[in-house]
Amino acid sequence: MRNYKLWTVLSLVLVWSLVSLNVQARDLPDFTTLVAENGAAVVNISTTKNNKGQQRPSLPPGMQIPEGTPFDDLFKHFFGPGQRQQPYESHSLGSGFVLSSDGYILTNHHVIKDADEIIVRFSDRNELEAKILGSDERSDVALLKVEATGLKAIKLGDSTQLKVGEWVLAIGSPFGFDYSATAGIVSALGRSLPSDSYVPFIQTDVAINPGNSGGPLFNLEGEVIGINSQIYSRTGGFMGVSFAIPMDVAMNVVDQIKSQGYVSRGWLGVVIQDVTRELAESFGLKKPHGALISRVLVDSPAAKAGLEPGDVILKFDGKPVSTSSALPPIVGRTTIGRAVNVEVMRNNERKTLQVKIEELPESEEIASVEGKSGRLVDDRLAIEVIDLSDEQREELAIPKGGVAVIKVDVGSAAAAGLRRGDVILSINSQKVTDAKQFLDIAKNLPEDKAIPVLVQRGSGSIFLALRIKQDQE
Repeated sequence: MRNYKLWTVLSLVLVWSLVSLNVQARDLPDFTTLVAENGAAVVNISTTKNNKGQQRPSLPPGMQIPEGTPFDDLFKHFFGPGQRQQPYESHSLGSGFVLSSDGYILTNHHVIKDADEIIVRFSDRNELEAKILGSDERSDVALLKVEATGLKAIKLGDSTQLKVGEWVLAIGSPFGFDYSATAGIVSALGRSLPSDSYVPFIQTDVAINPGNSGGPLFNLEGEVIGINSQIYSRTGGFMGVSFAIPMDVAMNVVDQIKSQGYVSRGWLGVVIQDVTRELAESFGLKKPHGALISRVLVDSPAAKAGLEPGDVILKFDGKPVSTSSALPPIVGRTTIGRAVNVEVMRNNERKTLQVKIEELPESEEIASVEGKSGRLVDDRLAIEVIDLSDEQREELAIPKGGVAVIKVDVGSAAAAGLRRGDVILSINSQKVTDAKQFLDIAKNLPEDKAIPVLVQRGSGSIFLALRIKQDQE
């Protein structure tokens, strides 16, 4: 009887385990239908570039390495460029997808950049030559057109509804292996990359490699919610971190290309940085958030609206700004000529200003220079500063005020991150007019409290948090 009960219990446990495994298996996504229904809308893109009068790398006999692969860069590093200068053709591979049945194709800007010929190959192996209707380097989106009708087109999804942890699937041509499908999840949303501040990237762990660029990223409904664009890698191959351009950003570019032939973006005209814990304390914030303005460009919309260095932008057009990287995409997509409210923290008080957004110029140039004359020393900060000459002011575009840092010894200034060559524009929310006035301000700085210091460094401006310890004299 006892053995019978034991076997009964073990049987129930086994049945429950099998049922549980079946339930878990059913919970995993089945991508087979998605791939079957959408594979025909994905295309392979090959480009040809005529290189005239450039050196071609010399390959060992019988060896061929496709351009754009990690091995291509490795070869050039070890073998170097060839010795003969002669015209030659270079080829690259990428992916794309059919946006509409009448021949509009979407891909990355970097896939077709500088191409003399673009060939689009479909899943039925039919090939058509494409022409570029428009390409935007800042968002890395390009719109192509082939002469065809009745093409299988993708379904557009809403990238603004994506959630972290959601399953996604990519189809593309990694290393030339056409129509490869890889799956993963959304790892993060709204990622900002140093070279692409106007795109809030979708981060995934989908396996993306050279050749996947420009291909679609699908949700489980079979809708395209992103364009696979970049990977983060130390080897040139996939390492678990990939980035896609959200479709709402891409379609904004497409609409502008179709309507006006080029892409324009909103411009505020400020240099910003993140708010650290100590800077948050120095500006009267309860926690680090917002975008800290370190410089306002001359004649910019921000300057006309009265925004100042030291303002922390908390909201832009009613949208909260959690970090500095969140601001550029919001500004960039704001309609040019529209007046919007900007909420800032200034001198420990919230203030709302109205800014009329202008078009982003092609380039924003900021000069920098190191000081060379007249020196004054502040022993309390362990820093040596000078006044700026007229030539330096002209080169830096600083009409008045500011002092250049000549020397930084061990002390509070060094601990805050001040360097030789920095130009101090303000300290403790007071504008610096000259070296003598700077020393007067420095003598009266409070101890053991975070103090904001605005410096111009290199090609931009940055706030540092200075703290003078009580035992320093």
